[in-house]
Amino acid sequence: MLDAMTLAEALTIDDMRAAHARIKPHINRTPILQSQYLNELTGAQLFFKCENFQEAGAFKVRGACNAVFGLTDEAAQRGVCTHSSGNHALSLSYAAGRRGIPCNVVMPRTAPQAKKDAVRRYGGIITECEPSTTSREAVFAEVQARTGGEFVHPYNDPRVICGQATCSAEMLEQTDGLDIVVAPIGGGGMISGTCLTLSNLSPETKIIAAEPEQADDAYRSFKAGRIIADDAPETIADGLKVPLKENTWYFVRNYVNDIQTASEQEIIDAMKITWKHLRIVMEPSCAVPLAVILKNPETYRGKRVGVVVTGGNVDLDKLPWLAR
Repeated sequence: MLDAMTLAEALTIDDMRAAHARIKPHINRTPILQSQYLNELTGAQLFFKCENFQEAGAFKVRGACNAVFGLTDEAAQRGVCTHSSGNHALSLSYAAGRRGIPCNVVMPRTAPQAKKDAVRRYGGIITECEPSTTSREAVFAEVQARTGGEFVHPYNDPRVICGQATCSAEMLEQTDGLDIVVAPIGGGGMISGTCLTLSNLSPETKIIAAEPEQADDAYRSFKAGRIIADDAPETIADGLKVPLKENTWYFVRNYVNDIQTASEQEIIDAMKITWKHLRIVMEPSCAVPLAVILKNPETYRGKRVGVVVTGGNVDLDKLPWLAR
């Protein structure tokens, strides 16, 4: 079997195209939105790819559907399982429900209630763990041994990366060329997919990852040239707490141009601005790209910038600007 690093290196643009054909019946081709106010505020032309308009409320439905619908009938009978802070869990539950197979997910007990509710609504079975990578992986090992389901990793899985790569492929089709694409980074699934697509279809487009200061292990990894993993970082951007793994690190170290970080308050401010002026619901993790754009105007001024709005599964009773 190929080792993890080779799995990432072996992916091609044809794998992305095959994934797009496979998942097309099960996803939405999400729109691009613009705001004159935000363009004037940043001095850039911002193109927001609204993955919060997916049926499951997040971009992760792309990778989940590619993994689920790529299973053989024999493997599908055993179902799928995963660990996730939320959006991958509910996306995999959605995909499994579309195929009519069981889905078991391990979620931190601190995961937003809105995401837990969505998992159950799509038929997923939740087992809770403590909010740390160590606990998550230990509890998951027990669940997988008990259920025998196919493990679909939230991001360190070539099938998932190829699915996420379809987002930037659509973005290129929907815009007339981009100078920069900015996406959040946690484990790196979306960024890896973005790298796969842009390095092949638009190599002149720069790729910048956006990360919370309080969960900046990808930033530190990028600077150090090796994976640095935090076990249990604390940030309102709950979808960005997980560390890079071998497959995603391959793309980050080879194709990402920069990683920029934002403080908790900067993330909250960007989230409020976007809710008000783009008039869409986005979760804190999705506000990090706009936060770094506002923080680093010299990088983006005068540029055409694609911004991936990764999800909109928000607990409306616990909005960050109300909780503080």
